[in-house]
Amino acid sequence: MLQEKVLIQQKGIISLLKGFIKTMRPKQWTKNLLVFAGLIFSNNLFDAPLLRTTTLGFLLFCMFSGCVYFINDIIDLEKDRAHPKKCKRPIASGLISVKQAIFFLMILFTVTIVTSFQLNTVFAYLGIAYFVLIILYSFQLKHIVILDVMTIAIGFVLRAVAGAVLVNVRISPWLLLCTILLSMFLALHKRKSEMKLVANGQKTTRKILEEYTPELINDMLHIVTSSTVMAYSLYTFNSHNSIYMMATIPFVIYGIFRYQYIAHTRDMGENPELILLSDKPLIVDILLWVASCVWILYFM
Repeated sequence: MLQEKVLIQQKGIISLLKGFIKTMRPKQWTKNLLVFAGLIFSNNLFDAPLLRTTTLGFLLFCMFSGCVYFINDIIDLEKDRAHPKKCKRPIASGLISVKQAIFFLMILFTVTIVTSFQLNTVFAYLGIAYFVLIILYSFQLKHIVILDVMTIAIGFVLRAVAGAVLVNVRISPWLLLCTILLSMFLALHKRKSEMKLVANGQKTTRKILEEYTPELINDMLHIVTSSTVMAYSLYTFNSHNSIYMMATIPFVIYGIFRYQYIAHTRDMGENPELILLSDKPLIVDILLWVASCVWILYFM
């Protein structure tokens, strides 16, 4: 009997821990890989201490975003319970109580802040700025047309800047420009997919969609898509190894077109993280782009 009780308690603890991790949205962590951009493009990828520092920075940004998701799920508890899919989230389903969620959130936030300041003071302030920005987005900025997608872009920029700070390198304006444009490309496709779902009769809680029209989204996407390709191309033209870095442009063009193809034909634009994790041709393209950049920057 005692062993059975111990086993039940262990299963309960494991289930609770899984619930905590699930609430932090691990599938969203791919966005934080942008922290490694500064390390790679500053020719420090094989510097073991800097690689460890950047990896810790990546994990800390995952923890910062995890804190935001906990706050969102606590605030939106009643709405999530009435939603056909969100009702399965750990807090909404009752797997994690509100008290447990708040307690874990306090611990997670405290550990994240303390560790960030121990790692790098400027990085810590950037992490806090990112946290505050996403909180503002969750409760206010996501309801303001155009500013909603621009806020998402700023969040990506903060990740890139934080990564550059960790390796103590000059922040490339090309890195920031490409980051802003690519993140807006993803955000606009997300809005476009959400609008398509609403047009097909699916209910949504995003009132901001009423401010957009398909024509407006398409016009903005045309500008952002062409600007993204042009900005990256100009970066390669001005790169130290420009004649070789130009060879990576096709990977960028294919990746953008492949993403658009998936968003249009499979209605997955609402979840960009799922596209990045599930589409094999896109994954192969990204890996080839990274491999080619590393080869050119470090071995040519």
